[in-house]
Amino acid sequence: MLYLRFLILTGLLCSGCAINKNVKHLPSGKDEKHLKNIRQLTFGGDNAEAYWSFDGKQLTFQSNNPAWGLQCDQIFTAKLQHFGDSAYRPNLISTGEGRTTCSYFMPDNRHVLFASTHLDNKSCPLPPESKGAYVWPLYKSYDIFVSDLTGKIKNQLTSAPGYDAEATVSPDGKKIVFTSTRSGDLELWIMDIDGKNQKQLTFGLGYDGGAFFSPDSKKIVFRSSRPKTEEEIKKYTELLARDLVEPTNMEIYTINADGSDLKQVTSLGKANWAPFYHPGNKKIIFSSNHRSTRGYDFQLYMINEDGSNLEQITTESIFNSFPMFSPNGKQLVFSSNRNNGGGRATNLFVADWID
Repeated sequence: MLYLRFLILTGLLCSGCAINKNVKHLPSGKDEKHLKNIRQLTFGGDNAEAYWSFDGKQLTFQSNNPAWGLQCDQIFTAKLQHFGDSAYRPNLISTGEGRTTCSYFMPDNRHVLFASTHLDNKSCPLPPESKGAYVWPLYKSYDIFVSDLTGKIKNQLTSAPGYDAEATVSPDGKKIVFTSTRSGDLELWIMDIDGKNQKQLTFGLGYDGGAFFSPDSKKIVFRSSRPKTEEEIKKYTELLARDLVEPTNMEIYTINADGSDLKQVTSLGKANWAPFYHPGNKKIIFSSNHRSTRGYDFQLYMINEDGSNLEQITTESIFNSFPMFSPNGKQLVFSSNRNNGGGRATNLFVADWID
């Protein structure tokens, strides 16, 4: 769940955009039959990883909107009905220092967890030296915190050396899954809702991350790079030693919440990521560029848990990702480049979901 700014947004931002109180529903793109009444929620900067509260009334997300005085990603929350009001600014619930990522509501709907680098340095961390390759940074100073809706940090859940981020909460409110490098590789870990009993779930070489629980809390879906050839392994381990990862070859996997029954779902090639379970427990929605001839055309797809019946969900714009169904399954929130006037602003959208 590393922020999409490292993926395609490397240039113009919608720095002067303001929230428009007269937002109208956007038409669905061609063949977007599952999406109706699409509504744009944000209007400037990079906005991504919007996730519902357990009661379905609020969203938490990360943004670097310059109109809000931000230099790097911070965490915000807002009630759904407040989006689109030009007089309303979402609540900042991170510290405003360092860089943050991957927020998610806690079961009480009054607290949010997220990863932040603020304890290490109040300034935004420097971007990585990529040496020509497209990479994501793995800041060792990321730890996972819990804040209330006023922005007061209530708890620090991780403190192990290395990267701890990408945390999400099980629908039954009992567990948190996250990604960590504490064992020497990017692996999935699970812990109790209070941070206790931290346990490693995955052990194969490769980037295991961006995990979410199934609606019944019994399974976890995630993305993984899993290098296999000698050349791939060498490249992966050398980048990891520099706290970097190249997310250009990833597939979707599932695993039981106890760490058993690891299964590969997709074998599509290129980058398949940002998976989330459909409310029926048997399908997975995710973002992929496997049909792209340019490398960066990411659309949403849905596939059965057993890897059958791949279906394309979005067609509009060159970037659609971070989908999450509302708790009642009636709406889908996602990030997209659609309706940005030809610039590179990425905004949040919500649509009615039509099965």
